[in-house]
Amino acid sequence: MNVPARICIILILAAGFAARAAEPSPTKVIAGTIAHTERSDQDRARDATSKPAQIMAFFGIAERMTILDLFSGGGYWAELFAHVVGKDGRIVAHTNAAYRNFSGKEADARLAGGRLSNVEVLHSEFDDLKLGRNRYDLIFIGLGYHDIYFHAPFWAQPGRDHFFGQLMTALKAGGTLAIIDHAAARGTRAAHAGTLHRIDEAFARTDIERAGFAFVKATDALRNPEDDHTLEVFDDTVRRQTDRFVYFFRKP
Repeated sequence: MNVPARICIILILAAGFAARAAEPSPTKVIAGTIAHTERSDQDRARDATSKPAQIMAFFGIAERMTILDLFSGGGYWAELFAHVVGKDGRIVAHTNAAYRNFSGKEADARLAGGRLSNVEVLHSEFDDLKLGRNRYDLIFIGLGYHDIYFHAPFWAQPGRDHFFGQLMTALKAGGTLAIIDHAAARGTRAAHAGTLHRIDEAFARTDIERAGFAFVKATDALRNPEDDHTLEVFDDTVRRQTDRFVYFFRKP
């Protein structure tokens, strides 16, 4: 190889290293998201108990990811994810009839005027979530996993096997299933899913593993030892302060 060719290769490699060095670290991207000037005062107040910086770092939320926020509710997490993944990423904020009745106005206000251009809203029900195939790097279920065991006339129940099968199909190989939920008393399995809106964390882990997802790790970031697991999660004394488990699973 002649000298000019070697110099060109060196310059190209140096430019590549410089470009990577100039990219903000995931920690800085997340910190910038938390401090984003467009975030509402209501969301900033919620940060104290939802701890988004710790949670997003734990699940590896990063630029350019495609994320499904299943049962997105008012969109608190969808907005955070949208800022982290950036213009080359994509967030699908899922809702259904029941969730829209509960938090649709908040979600509509959050997305009004196209303020989060990389977020699309998906309206679909349990029996056909319309998630596609091998689309997502990560599926996030924030405080909604227990609802697959909630029974009510207005709440379609396709069965847990069908539900998890849809998630497995939609995740890319090696993709992440991220679960946060309200802890119930040990040994109660799914008995309190429809009353206290809680679920036994040991049951949850076994249930999700049985669906074919591999457990990777957990974090105590949202634990609250003062919560005795006997109150409904909407009770003012524990609202947004429940003892919550946080599980990281992976599609094999």
